[in-house]
Amino acid sequence: MAQATTVEPTRRDFLYIATGAAAAVGTGAVVWPLISQMNPDASTLALASTEVDVGQLAEGGIMTVKWRGKPVFVRHRTKKEIQEAEAVNVATLPDPETDAARVKKPEWLVVVGVCTHLGCVPLGHEGEYDGWFCPCHGSVYDTSGRIRKGPAPRNLEVPLYQFVSDTKVKIG
Repeated sequence: MAQATTVEPTRRDFLYIATGAAAAVGTGAVVWPLISQMNPDASTLALASTEVDVGQLAEGGIMTVKWRGKPVFVRHRTKKEIQEAEAVNVATLPDPETDAARVKKPEWLVVVGVCTHLGCVPLGHEGEYDGWFCPCHGSVYDTSGRIRKGPAPRNLEVPLYQFVSDTKVKIG
């Protein structure tokens, strides 16, 4: 018959475990600051999102706010502008995208105000579609921020945004 033998831990076993634990704590103490320094600083986190009160913006008006160092256009569209934007044949657009895909509420359009050609800032209520016109190279956008004419390859970018109330928009 076999007999079970138990081995008592020795002082050497204790020293191995204590040395391993001390090495793990020391490694963590050295690595933690290296990993922590890769986090964004407070000023970057502060620009991550912004809330905008659009309650005072009249119908047909455009408000420009700064988000992440870029202008963002918030447009309170009229019924006529919404109907014209929805009536466009998407197949004829250089960057096909429906109006419904670009807005969360039809009366509000939120786009980054940077021309997709060379990064200029377009002017609002300009151009033949009464949207935006980039005077630098002639790009024309409609009231949905879609490129209609000119050298710009894409529509104005729609940032991540949500309505936190009927009159407040959180961008970012």
